[in-house]
Amino acid sequence: MKTLSILFALIILFLPSGAFAVVQAFDTPNDGGLSITIQWDTAAYSNSSGEYYEAQIARRAASESGWQDIAVAPASAGEYIDNTVEDYTDYVYRLVFTDKVSGSLIYDTEPVHSSPQYFNTRRTNVLIGIVVCLGVLIFFIYRGKKGKEMYVRPIAGLLAIEEAVGRATELGKPILYSAGRGGMQRVATIASMNILNTVAKKTAEYNIPLIFPNNDPVVAALAQEVVKESYSEVGHPDRYVEDDIFYLTDSQFGYAAAVDGIMVRRQPATNLFMGTFEAESLILAETGNSIGAIQIAGTDSTIQLSFFIVACDYVLIGEEYFAASGYLSKDPMVLSSLKGQDLLKVAIGIILAIGVLLATAGYTGFLELFNIG
Repeated sequence: MKTLSILFALIILFLPSGAFAVVQAFDTPNDGGLSITIQWDTAAYSNSSGEYYEAQIARRAASESGWQDIAVAPASAGEYIDNTVEDYTDYVYRLVFTDKVSGSLIYDTEPVHSSPQYFNTRRTNVLIGIVVCLGVLIFFIYRGKKGKEMYVRPIAGLLAIEEAVGRATELGKPILYSAGRGGMQRVATIASMNILNTVAKKTAEYNIPLIFPNNDPVVAALAQEVVKESYSEVGHPDRYVEDDIFYLTDSQFGYAAAVDGIMVRRQPATNLFMGTFEAESLILAETGNSIGAIQIAGTDSTIQLSFFIVACDYVLIGEEYFAASGYLSKDPMVLSSLKGQDLLKVAIGIILAIGVLLATAGYTGFLELFNIG
């Protein structure tokens, strides 16, 4: 052991200055490739005359001999990222540390190549969050499959749909349904089709005309299929009238004017506005209010909610609208997914409250757990 210690000391003594300085090049982690990072130990590059003031960086392909100057960086920086490389090509880097008094120190790195990473380790917390959310949802869906009862609080706007259909039956008047101006790519329109399915079943049972003027031809075609299937499911396919579900125009105010005209002529007992609405919302709702129809609205357009609130009898606000399909159909699978989402919202609220309290107290370590980098 004593002999090895003496030998090691002699090796250190006779090695040139800077031989143990750390300079390394490696594939930049957590990226999509095309990048190599060069790092050096800033403390190692100093001598009796002071620190080296700059690092001249050159590069060559491992299979070639000529050097290409690519950058000059302050020696105190400690790092340079080369974003001009090609993936899977080996490169050697030469760093020349210069000092005004003592000259320069040259260091060549080992060959290194870049490649894209399949997973960003700085976002592991995101992966954990996704796994937890999926786990909660799968658990509640499993409970729904087992027939476990899922309680959902009463929603006045959805309870009123039964009343609205009943009023139309008593008066012998039709129901007007509008999905607004959203195309089928909008989540609000998809939710509207789910609500339409339940409404159509009720109108089929009570033999009430269902009028559905559309602003989008694709939505009109899908709505026809939804209503037709709903009528068949309750055993009344003969009561389905295809001409009551039709395309009007894609013009915003042309659509509003046409629907207003239908309201005035047909005098529906109930108006259901479920979908994406813009400036036409108040025009439609005011006209429906003027003819004395019961009006129920639901939308994801937060700006238009205020107009519906002042002109409609019931309004589905926020998540109530997207929960409507499960609430009306009582489908245990849909209700179980709603319960899972509600639990996750509560958990997120608790985490936010904890984060606020800890940050207020000056502890930021908890917040770092949610930094996605």
